[in-house]
Amino acid sequence: MPDSTVGTLIRMLRNEHGMTQKQLADKMHISDKTVSKWERGKGLPDISLISELSRLFGVDIQNLLNGDLTPNDITGGNMKQIKYYVCPTCKSISFSTGDPEISCCKRKLTALEPKKAEEGEKLSVSVIEDDWFITSAHPMNKEYYISFLAFVSGDRISVIKQYPEWDFNVRLPKRGHGMLIWYSTKNGLLYQLL
Repeated sequence: MPDSTVGTLIRMLRNEHGMTQKQLADKMHISDKTVSKWERGKGLPDISLISELSRLFGVDIQNLLNGDLTPNDITGGNMKQIKYYVCPTCKSISFSTGDPEISCCKRKLTALEPKKAEEGEKLSVSVIEDDWFITSAHPMNKEYYISFLAFVSGDRISVIKQYPEWDFNVRLPKRGHGMLIWYSTKNGLLYQLL
């Protein structure tokens, strides 16, 4: 963690937030000479101040300590490349077309890798009017259930949240080809092509 790299990042973030060294120092209850020292690479913030700097600038602590805010590669937002995150504690779901750092319940989440559903795991899909009617014999109890269902095509995603003890029957507008993706609390992230 070179002092000059961290100092350069602090200066850049301070400027992005339209603050002078004095204003940043006042918010952190330190002297502006201390902020100047950091920015010139002549020292690092005390460990007790890192959390406050992270909060003030809206930057992850690890990135602040590394002195690096390299942007993610641009993926073009192709929905077929979407990444799925599910919190193991509260079962919240998050999606991204990029490569973000996502955390929930104070834990960093990693993107789930969807696996192709085997014959016995597939959802039943039929057509009713202009909709797909999707059902499953999958158990829907508190320990073992489908948490969400998504239909993904090149330009959009439709997501339907499911809950334990609900019957699993869903209607989605029928449109083109794509992937039907769902998260089972027992089997993980699965998909089948439509």
